[in-house]
Amino acid sequence: MLYSDRTMALELFIGTSNSGKIHEIQEALRGVPVSLRTPSDWKPHLPAPIETGTTFLMNAMQKARHYHDLTHLPTIGEDSGIHVAALEGELGIHTRRWGAGPLASDQEWIHHFLSRMKNETNRLATFVCSIVFIDAEGEAHSFEGKCEGEITDSLESEYLSGLPISACFKPQGCDRVFSSLSGEEKNRVSHRGRAMKSFIAFLQEQSLIH
Repeated sequence: MLYSDRTMALELFIGTSNSGKIHEIQEALRGVPVSLRTPSDWKPHLPAPIETGTTFLMNAMQKARHYHDLTHLPTIGEDSGIHVAALEGELGIHTRRWGAGPLASDQEWIHHFLSRMKNETNRLATFVCSIVFIDAEGEAHSFEGKCEGEITDSLESEYLSGLPISACFKPQGCDRVFSSLSGEEKNRVSHRGRAMKSFIAFLQEQSLIH
């Protein structure tokens, strides 16, 4: 057990600088007795992790280890992306670095993506999220979530910074794109929400939260 005092909230470091992902993780943890820290809270500035993995899980592990080693706090690392049937093998773990490049703005990235998809008839896609939790003893625990859906012809909503594709991805069984859903609705169906649900269940099973 990480904490012997049951009145203490689990202090948890969110190992990402993507503001959109931080927002969604915070939403998923709403009502859960945790005290959250992020890279922006930390002084001095924390260097970004190097991602060299060939899977979402490997990259999530690298992020979690990186920030755990720097902060010495229980840490979650997250890596996610999308597999698009019409662009098989192109995105996946390279999603944010794909196309317009890693330095592209959200607007530049999504413009390039929708341009590539313009003449594609197969719009099926799958979002994948891997989360790795490094506990106070340095042990790693992993969780995964997936969400199938389709790419719309154009942006159908505003989107959070860092998550442009959420405005043109319609989850299976939904009549609206990700970014049109409420936080609660999205957490029920999204890849990240499903991975976080498994993570929260683990914390409860291990009596790390009450």
